[in-house]
Amino acid sequence: MPPEKVHYFSMNGLHFLCSIGFKKILTRRFTPRQAEPFELWNLQFRNRIGLGAGFDKNARYLRELEVLGFGFVEIGTVTPLPQAGNEKPRLFRLPKDKALINRMGFNNDGVVKIAERLKKWKAKNHSVMIGGNIGKNKITPNEDAWQDYGKCFTALFPVVDYFVVNVSSPNTPGLRALQEKDALQKILLHLQNLNQQQPNQKPILLKIAPDLSQAQLDDIIDLATNIQLDGLVATNTSITREGLKTSAQQIEKIGHGGLSGQPIREMSTAVLQYICKQTNNKMPVIASGGIFTGEDADEKLKTGAALLQVWTGFIYQGPGIIKNIYKKIHA
Repeated sequence: MPPEKVHYFSMNGLHFLCSIGFKKILTRRFTPRQAEPFELWNLQFRNRIGLGAGFDKNARYLRELEVLGFGFVEIGTVTPLPQAGNEKPRLFRLPKDKALINRMGFNNDGVVKIAERLKKWKAKNHSVMIGGNIGKNKITPNEDAWQDYGKCFTALFPVVDYFVVNVSSPNTPGLRALQEKDALQKILLHLQNLNQQQPNQKPILLKIAPDLSQAQLDDIIDLATNIQLDGLVATNTSITREGLKTSAQQIEKIGHGGLSGQPIREMSTAVLQYICKQTNNKMPVIASGGIFTGEDADEKLKTGAALLQVWTGFIYQGPGIIKNIYKKIHA
């Protein structure tokens, strides 16, 4: 089956099992007993391993992901207006590399519907922290992008626990240009201004690409420090295709998109290490990129990550990934 169809087939199957009374059984099966709560940004995470943005874009499967043991779930990327995303097929497996290439293109239901869905979720008692990953619509010019991020921030503020600003996806034309210092500063200062108008401010993080130069990383670290950003997510998918076991012909046939999974583990860890070193571990980082096993998780934590996110590892390792990681770490 095509990967995108498998995704919805699997999650809808899990949704059905939860709806007919299997929730407690599944929770016992998949929740790691070794996991301890972890406090960050005055938020209590039930454990340190979450699910990265892009899996549950529309906040449809939060109950099911809670059952599987995730400490937090990042929904989105959410845009102000609904959009269909790029043409299918747009998600590709690279099993020889334990990797994926995607060019989804911020397909989502739009911030109004997603906020309403989250409002109903928040009305119930749940243990999973929710992150809101926000972006701009494809039709919005880069010079107006700050307005899109502001609209999403305002609409989602009552219903998420923290925010992640996504300017690093390779699948929206021109989006990565927003990682340049001047454009990024305009967006982040606007969000900080909106945040400061709230009685209880919420953490704002920035998600960055693994392909940035050292000079670009330095600019981002300086900016994040100066405007007192709450943290970074390192990293998004990569545009690199170096060192893959999958044939060059197949890679060329797949075409453009972001690479995730084991091939970007080392480069993501290198970005994490650089950030931690330059900030003296004072800037909390959510580490993402190539986490499949307890050893992978340990590597990120020892490098300085505060929290971890899985995505491609979840696809390849299956629903037991959180429990299996916690068998080998005590985070």
